[in-house]
Amino acid sequence: MLPIAILAGGLATRLRPITETIPKALIEIAGEPFLGHQLRLLSGGGIRHAVLCAGYLGEQIRAYAGDGSAFRIRIEYSFDGPELLGTAGAIKRALPLLGDGFFVVYGDSYLPCDYGAVAQAFLDSGKLALMTVFRNQGRWDSSNVEFSEGRILAYDKANRTPRMRHIDYGLGVFRRQAFDAVPDNRPHDLAALYRSLLGHGELAAWESPQRFYEIGSQDGIRELTEFLSP
Repeated sequence: MLPIAILAGGLATRLRPITETIPKALIEIAGEPFLGHQLRLLSGGGIRHAVLCAGYLGEQIRAYAGDGSAFRIRIEYSFDGPELLGTAGAIKRALPLLGDGFFVVYGDSYLPCDYGAVAQAFLDSGKLALMTVFRNQGRWDSSNVEFSEGRILAYDKANRTPRMRHIDYGLGVFRRQAFDAVPDNRPHDLAALYRSLLGHGELAAWESPQRFYEIGSQDGIRELTEFLSP
């Protein structure tokens, strides 16, 4: 199975004051830090190697997760440094740890999907990247993807249209070459990279039949807590 980069370096300003003293990845969900739930989900999906891209309060993340042995997954760390690099910039810095092909997941996403099927769809596509999507219809967040017959026709978080009924599910797959145009050690957003790849015909898609969960909002925290509570 491909390795995975977990984007856990953001400031999480929407969740303050909770995240003034702890990173978002360590917010307690159903009795333990969110990251523990996420790592067990990924390990259960067959992933054996994760690179945690950390920034804000990142040393707390390393102190909690360690080498990953408690979660049956090998963990390495890539830190932004003095300036936060954004989602694509953080992955660019982590490339030496990731190899030629890898998953990327947002550090606040809990995605109960078939990771093996996602990896296979990516390999079969022959493209530089794959975005997973979900038919959201504006239910859990604002839809930002126009998707039809297995293809992404448009993706834009800022300029949404009525034809956008799907949403970026929170899991991508990339070849290393997809990051060739991302500048070194400078902030760069993953959404911009996705749009560039789509414009060049290098973005495949996989539609998840299962909804996503997230901890980027108070509503999301409540829903995931209910989902994971015994």
